[in-house]
Amino acid sequence: MARRRILIIDGHPDADPARFVHVQASAYAEGGAGHDIQTVRIADLDFPVLRDPKAWMEQPAPASIAAAQKQIEWAEHLVILYPLWLGDMPALLKAFLEQVLRPGFAFRYGSGMMADKLLTGRSARVIVTMGMPRAVYELFFLAHSVRSFERNILKFVGVSPVRRTIIGSVEAGDKHRRRWLETVAALGAAGA
Repeated sequence: MARRRILIIDGHPDADPARFVHVQASAYAEGGAGHDIQTVRIADLDFPVLRDPKAWMEQPAPASIAAAQKQIEWAEHLVILYPLWLGDMPALLKAFLEQVLRPGFAFRYGSGMMADKLLTGRSARVIVTMGMPRAVYELFFLAHSVRSFERNILKFVGVSPVRRTIIGSVEAGDKHRRRWLETVAALGAAGA
């Protein structure tokens, strides 16, 4: 397997290292020791929430966001992990994505109906944890928010293919978590 440049985006907003998303991000990085891996932890970043489209379109990105943009440019593969909160990603991760995926960096408005995708050539793995069983989220809720993230954000800026790993029933016990950590570590080893 070829060595890959992988950026892990740990999207849990709580800095407590015991959070399962943080533990998974570490398991992926340890499993992927044969790859070049960098990590962005959203909980460690300081940036404002965008409140004005003019700021998004015209103002320079804050320093922490500009650094994350450089890491995204460097990466061939993005691994984005987050917990499902109120049916979607946490607000701080969404605020990060709004900051980092600005016009001119992630896409450019063209003369046609669709924007030019500036992040082509990158793939992604989205890993989402939740308390409900995975089957309920996928069959009853149709994985709506993850599908929206894939289609309306990642693919919009050119990231493709996008694969997903949905981990339900995270409170089911240590054995269940250990199995998932092994799976995530294997994804890291494969660079997938």
